[in-house]
Amino acid sequence: MTEVVNDLASQEEIKAVTAELEQYRERLVNDILNMGKKVKMSRKNVDKHISQHPEINKIDSVLEQLRSQIGE
Repeated sequence: MTEVVNDLASQEEIKAVTAELEQYRERLVNDILNMGKKVKMSRKNVDKHISQHPEINKIDSVLEQLRSQIGE
């Protein structure tokens, strides 16, 4: 019984962390998009920077791992 409770809590914690990381990633992307607009970069160049951004790539990797742990 304790394992089931711990497993549920663990899954809820993973879901909470996943949601926080998704929000953080979205803020980063929006910040990059806004900076690109300010310096009048093309959307294509901004998208390229987003796809190569090391922190965003790391977040994507962690999110993928977390989602696989909870079966999403």
